[in-house]
Amino acid sequence: MAGLYIHIPFCRQKCHYCNFFSLASRKNQQQIIVSLLQEMELQKSFAGGEALKTIYFGGGTPSLFQPEIIEKLIEKAIGIFGIENNAEITLEANPDDINHFWLSELRKTRVNRLSLGIQSFFDEDLTWLYRAHNATEAINAVKLAQDNGFHNLSIDLIYGIPTLNDERWNENITKAIALEVPHISAYALTVEPGTALDLFIRKGKYQAVDDEKAARQFTILMDRLTENKFIHYEISNFCTEGNYSRHNTSYWSGEKYLGIGPSAHSYNGIARQWNVSNVGEYIKSIGAGIIPAEKEILTKIQRFNEYIMTSLRTVWGTDLEKIEAIFGKEFHDHTLSEINPSIVGKLALIENHKIILTNAGKLFADRVASDMFIEDITVG
Repeated sequence: MAGLYIHIPFCRQKCHYCNFFSLASRKNQQQIIVSLLQEMELQKSFAGGEALKTIYFGGGTPSLFQPEIIEKLIEKAIGIFGIENNAEITLEANPDDINHFWLSELRKTRVNRLSLGIQSFFDEDLTWLYRAHNATEAINAVKLAQDNGFHNLSIDLIYGIPTLNDERWNENITKAIALEVPHISAYALTVEPGTALDLFIRKGKYQAVDDEKAARQFTILMDRLTENKFIHYEISNFCTEGNYSRHNTSYWSGEKYLGIGPSAHSYNGIARQWNVSNVGEYIKSIGAGIIPAEKEILTKIQRFNEYIMTSLRTVWGTDLEKIEAIFGKEFHDHTLSEINPSIVGKLALIENHKIILTNAGKLFADRVASDMFIEDITVG
């Protein structure tokens, strides 16, 4: 099996822009740990005997857990599913949780990759985002992680923040490069419905996000990181040679993965399922031996559209030969026909039977993908 995702639903505080399921509380923390262990037992048949290639602790804030708890969860996963040699095991962490003792203890576990939620190296941006750390802690967290032997390191950055002008965005990129992190995930600030940021903007308390500025800063990001030998291997992800996220790449390549914890999603190639986004209900159900999940069996057209959406975001592109082999010639011909306007408009190109976005096309990835979607249920 490609990967196991373990969702830790607790945070010190809820960032204004965040729409992931998490709680600014540690209530039920011990019960969640027990439930995560129990859910692995309940889900042991999901992998069909395939060993894990990756484990990913996301959230929420997994770094709120002590390393011995993280290792306990890893040991349980390995005991149930098995694990391949040299598996990638990633843990997300916030800079305000990072200290020498915690990192030295984490180094004793099987975690071999850290993903740090930096977002910006400027206090004004971090305050606007309602992050719990400051700029000094952001830089220190990266250096402390490296000093403690975590060189397989990723940092998150956000662009398009109203407080972030192009000059400071360039400085953020410069600092990331100078810190020699091998992987950078960079996201445009998105106003998700129901978040605090959405409410503040609608009430006029916060400035609205400028889409043109975000697009400009994305272009700056692509140019700067490419100049510095980073590979732009997915719309929001850049790495030095050989340092791509193996776990996240499994999502984009359509491999099987299992999600454990409240709100966690799973996919087995035929169906997707998602756990309830409620800690109390999750704990109660798991305790009763019931996985509290909804399930959707994907149609052929849904699987095709999903492949288009995910594969087009990557440097490896959308494989026309794969489409014909899996979905049939009708789907292949449809794809070739519908991508033609984007090729003429220089948003995409075809190389070795693969559709690949140009840098200009990466600004319109969702639109290019949706143009190739199939909506007619009679097709295929």
